[in-house]
Amino acid sequence: MTRCQFDHLVIAAATVADGVAHLAEKLGVRVPEGGRHPLMGTRNHLMQIGGGAFLEIIAIDAQAPPPERPRWFGLDDPAIRERIATRPALLTWVVRTDNIEETVARCPHPAGPIEQGRRGDLTWKITIPGDGSMPLGGLFPTLIEWPDGRGPAPAMADLGCRLQGLHIHHDEPERLRAALSAIGARSLAKVEGCDGEHAPGLRAVIESPCGMIEII
Repeated sequence: MTRCQFDHLVIAAATVADGVAHLAEKLGVRVPEGGRHPLMGTRNHLMQIGGGAFLEIIAIDAQAPPPERPRWFGLDDPAIRERIATRPALLTWVVRTDNIEETVARCPHPAGPIEQGRRGDLTWKITIPGDGSMPLGGLFPTLIEWPDGRGPAPAMADLGCRLQGLHIHHDEPERLRAALSAIGARSLAKVEGCDGEHAPGLRAVIESPCGMIEII
């Protein structure tokens, strides 16, 4: 079986400036600029969060022409645009694999076609459904394969933030656990049911200069 590891968290914002300000208030750090994605008309800011993983703030690039296809992570979805217009949001998570074709073949539901991503000199393979949506609304991870198998996190800014855990709330937790087990990613997140306090969604617990903080 191919090996899957936690790669990164995806926090979407109306603008990258909104995302940077939001995390500065929550975590006490200012996430530095990453770059632009010509294929998707987006841009990001990035920082490492320990264990070879990183955090990405992503937003539509107002200076780039609209892509000829829907943007990734549902950024063209009116419901998501309305959601992040009020406050940046943790939309989904990304798992890296050393053989994305094999991992996609094991997915119990469509992960989307494998596309070639690029930011500057950095390239990767990533799953992106044709309509730009996220598997299981973002609760199931996007899949990525980096050329060196390790990913770019070690080269990113280390601002003293460390991911302590990802909690996923799902109406059918056993179904999601089985889906993650099918790709060898069951141990990467804690899957829980929904209740009066928690609706379906993601919660990342991050140790930061401001203490132990939940990002949703």
